[in-house]
Amino acid sequence: MSDVLANARDAIARGSKSFALASRLFDAPTRDRAMLLYAWCRHTDDVIDGQVLGEGRNNDTRPPAERLAEVHWETERALAGNPTPGTPYEALARVVQETGMPAQYPRDLIHGFRIDMEARPFLTFDDTLVYCYHVAGCVGVMMAIVMGVKPDNRAVLERACDLGMSFQLNNIARDVVEDAMNGRRYIPDDWLASVRLEPHDFAYDRNRRQLSRLVARLAFKAEEYEESARFGTSALGNRAAWAVLAAARIYGGIGRKVRAAGEAGLEQRVSTTKAEKARAVALAFGDMLARGRRWPMPGPPRDGLWTMPD
Repeated sequence: MSDVLANARDAIARGSKSFALASRLFDAPTRDRAMLLYAWCRHTDDVIDGQVLGEGRNNDTRPPAERLAEVHWETERALAGNPTPGTPYEALARVVQETGMPAQYPRDLIHGFRIDMEARPFLTFDDTLVYCYHVAGCVGVMMAIVMGVKPDNRAVLERACDLGMSFQLNNIARDVVEDAMNGRRYIPDDWLASVRLEPHDFAYDRNRRQLSRLVARLAFKAEEYEESARFGTSALGNRAAWAVLAAARIYGGIGRKVRAAGEAGLEQRVSTTKAEKARAVALAFGDMLARGRRWPMPGPPRDGLWTMPD
């Protein structure tokens, strides 16, 4: 096993228990490619945020723009087939070479980092959805390609994008107070105005009742994208479909727990237990067996859902 793959496996084992669990359901080649892609995504996110595996702080004192420039140019080198050896960019280069992944999708993720760095305003929910695409929807597309979907199969890739969108909407719902404490807000101005909240104090304790209504609204939106995504699984092999449907249940379960908790869900970070994850995997096996009947492609129109760019 190459060092780059060993490092990728270590990164996923330490960085995402949910993703690590779902990836076990893949066949070996797909699992390895998924881990390589994860290693690049995790590394670039950590460089931008100055963290290690999404937690704590590292000792990188460079300005955010300089860190973003490094991620951009190292990614471009990888996309050109000339990555820095022994780095997660080598992992990306390997995935691109083996799958024929278009450069657009890794570049779209880098653009998501730029949106965060520039602290762009979120005026409408469409602004939120554009952000969700750039930090998660495009990752869903890349994962579909890792699973064997052809890069020109737009109908299936749109459903894969929907799953990434669902994951990010649930993340925003779960982390809304934590993000606010770090100076980040992804709930748009027009949603805040609809419940008479202001951008500068929306996460204060006195506003938790109104904020919980918006969090529930986010979770409902996430479910719309989650349900749309399931139709793409009929185009996947059994093991890949099982993994995707398990991940949908695990991440969707987070949003549903946040919504059900109401104001209490804003007090602490909601997560899923090992038992809940195991149950999701077991139920997803039944989903996988029934997917051709329940969620056949091309599926219903995606009316009202945000569509990724050409």
